[in-house]
Amino acid sequence: MPAIEHRNMAEPDETRTPEKTTMEVVQLGHATIARLTAQPGWRWSECIQPVVGGESCQAAHLGYVLAGRLHLRADDGTEADLVAGETYRLEPGHDAWVLGDEPFVALEFETKTAETYARG
Repeated sequence: MPAIEHRNMAEPDETRTPEKTTMEVVQLGHATIARLTAQPGWRWSECIQPVVGGESCQAAHLGYVLAGRLHLRADDGTEADLVAGETYRLEPGHDAWVLGDEPFVALEFETKTAETYARG
């Protein structure tokens, strides 16, 4: 493996496009980074659940919000909004939806989630 690797997110190794979703995935050695773009009107339970199944999102997430706003509701009832400039860590067991008219854009760093999110 090279000592230095760098990639442009505009040239991903893979792009996934469930409804109202774009997931651009880049491999860097053993790590995977993904850029998630969720359009206004996106909701996990409507756009991703039909692809992956389950009652709620069972992926752990670690990321950084570049743009937009996302509302989260965990299975335990906890709720929060994510906004541009924030970092986040989410445990499995949640639903989420875009707030407002601006796309939600985030970078996902959790290797397993970046590799498999929105894939059936």
